[in-house]
Amino acid sequence: MGGLFDVQIPWFIPLYRRVIVVALLLMWTVVEFTRGSPFWGILFGGMGVYCFYQFFIAFNPRMPKTESEEETAEKTEENTGDKTE
Repeated sequence: MGGLFDVQIPWFIPLYRRVIVVALLLMWTVVEFTRGSPFWGILFGGMGVYCFYQFFIAFNPRMPKTESEEETAEKTEENTGDKTE
């Protein structure tokens, strides 16, 4: 997806970070509803549900490639060309 709502990044690999983000969003949802602000409650609740889905159901982070991994991938691509003998 990429962009503003892409939460599947390497920073969220540790489980505690994902749990904290979802817990804070859902707790803030309760605060907003108890204070009488349904708009903000729905907004934060939606973000909490979205983050829960992204972090615990569909989570598959993309690890950044190091230079050595990129070089190895390039060499592998060069060596596995279509060579029919």
